[in-house]
Amino acid sequence: MSSNKNENGRNSITEPVRTAPPDSDDGSESSDSTDREIKQIVETGSITVDKRGHYIHCLTVIGQIEGHYILPPQNKTTKYEHVIPQLVAIEESRDVEGLLIILNTVGGDIEAGLAIAELIAGMKTPTVSLVLGGGHSIGVPLAASSSYSFIAPSATMTVHPVRMTGLVLGVPQTMSYFEQMQERIVRFVADNSNISADRFRELMLATGELVMDVGTVLDGEAAVSEGLIDSLGSLSDALDKLCDMIEENSSKEKGERS
Repeated sequence: MSSNKNENGRNSITEPVRTAPPDSDDGSESSDSTDREIKQIVETGSITVDKRGHYIHCLTVIGQIEGHYILPPQNKTTKYEHVIPQLVAIEESRDVEGLLIILNTVGGDIEAGLAIAELIAGMKTPTVSLVLGGGHSIGVPLAASSSYSFIAPSATMTVHPVRMTGLVLGVPQTMSYFEQMQERIVRFVADNSNISADRFRELMLATGELVMDVGTVLDGEAAVSEGLIDSLGSLSDALDKLCDMIEENSSKEKGERS
């Protein structure tokens, strides 16, 4: 377990769902565990599981990332005010040893997405991301923010410039603000993946790929070859990699203490 964990603290969001002992007579403990598991999924869209003796928290990022404005109720959203406290709780939990982030997102609020990505990138808890379906727009830095990233072969990632809907002021300062925001994304992705900033800008500004937009669509294999994602893989690959990272960290800590 990481030495930075708070040994005295526990958060109900990330409390592991423990299975009942096999000799339980009435099955009440098993029923309680199942109830807590279902409640955790319904309330937070996440679950904590036991893999190879390690407690791993699974966080899902789905639909559109909701930021400072509430989206219509028919939209599938990931609310950043729900995700940020979970990340803090995971980092400080004495039980949770690893974080698995599963992404199937169309993007969304840039500042909210970057805030989540920066938190994940700054965690000492081992983190692994898995892109399923799509990891578009601000989902790209979210996927790259983990210590190791996977993408399903059938998944895609769309890289495009910063865009804004609604009324904007047609002044030079607006364009400067867009450029600054875009550069923040480029720097973050380049710092947290194996793609260069120049190549990422090329993909972002490509004109021959999308019919109604500027940018590039990458399938799983292309995302890996470009260096945005570390490896092709599935759920079992991501869980195995996360367990390997947890065990490697534990061995290092034991070596430092001895």
